[in-house]
Amino acid sequence: MASHTGHSAVPDESAQQQAFLTEVFGPLHRVEQRRWARAYLHGLLHSPGKKTPRNMARTDRLPPAAAHGLHQFVNASTWAWEPVRRRLAQWVAADAAPHAWTVAELVIPKRGEHSVGVHRVTDPVTGRAVNAQRAVGLFLVTDTHCHPVDWSLVLDGVWGRDRDRRLRARVPAHETARQASAHVVDHAAQVTAHPLLPRLPWALDLTRGHDAGGVLAGLARHTSDLVCEVDPGQVVISGHRAPTVTTVAGLFEQRRSRRPSVMTRDTADGRHRAVTVHTYAGTVRLPRRRGTDGVSGAHGYRLLEVVDPTGRQPGRYWIASPGDRCVENVLLAMRGRATLRAAVGELRERFGVLDFEGRSFPGWHHHMTMASAAYVYHHLHGGSGATAARAAG
Repeated sequence: MASHTGHSAVPDESAQQQAFLTEVFGPLHRVEQRRWARAYLHGLLHSPGKKTPRNMARTDRLPPAAAHGLHQFVNASTWAWEPVRRRLAQWVAADAAPHAWTVAELVIPKRGEHSVGVHRVTDPVTGRAVNAQRAVGLFLVTDTHCHPVDWSLVLDGVWGRDRDRRLRARVPAHETARQASAHVVDHAAQVTAHPLLPRLPWALDLTRGHDAGGVLAGLARHTSDLVCEVDPGQVVISGHRAPTVTTVAGLFEQRRSRRPSVMTRDTADGRHRAVTVHTYAGTVRLPRRRGTDGVSGAHGYRLLEVVDPTGRQPGRYWIASPGDRCVENVLLAMRGRATLRAAVGELRERFGVLDFEGRSFPGWHHHMTMASAAYVYHHLHGGSGATAARAAG
């Protein structure tokens, strides 16, 4: 990337904002990379409309020729995104007191077929098949926000075997075609492997298209604390001396198996609502999956049913690791679900996760890293008047 000269800091950065920028972008070894990272962050925070280099360069505090530098920074520069994301996660963990890890899927529609990872995807909102990228985002959940700290890109079979297409998009050899559920487990493995990332419960929604058994089996290898919503028809095994294969909904149809609890849940408008939670009296296992080491078959889980107080909606079912706090964790997960939806919507509408116009694998990851940093920066330190920094050209 071509070198540019100039100063990056602006007078109205607070000490905490300066610390965030210095810490998170510290892994960028070259001064010009750190300067353009701040410029890109500024563009994401302050430019209206699509977050493309051309549009972001039109914001104040950026020089007229900044579009080329921003494009080079995200598409051509060779900086590693993984260390930046780890620093971002560590910052959120230290500053925002998160209480869980979670994931969300993101569908990114694309007109053409040449951007990395584009394939036919069912849009969860419209139910239609579209040309799109499919991403899995990792979030840290707090009482007020879900902060994005990592991303993976789901590749289908064509992207797994078409050598020319992979070379053009600069897809690394270790990135193979895998289901979204495998990426969820990968995120858990990476969190566990890093000693400075927080050990928190995993709260997941496994009701939509995920291989719940596979995800739970994978999570069991990396964490002992999880709470996951599952479909009523999720198959489980109850009993030890005389194992019975049934569904989670089927177990709760047996009234003698229920242990009711009444908990208080905070609603979005600040009020309190009583929530009835049925806990299954025993523990269950998941059927052993072919080709696995049998962890899912051996692990014991708690089952919970959250009852709709109006009686108009069916119950919701949760699988949780054994422990005294399983009911409280379910309520935290329920509260975090709305927060996660809001975060994904804000990332789409305000921070440009849909707007990357390049075609390469590194470029996509660079852009998603910067969008995540912009979200965290805004919510923890920026506010409506956030000022990142500028790169002078």
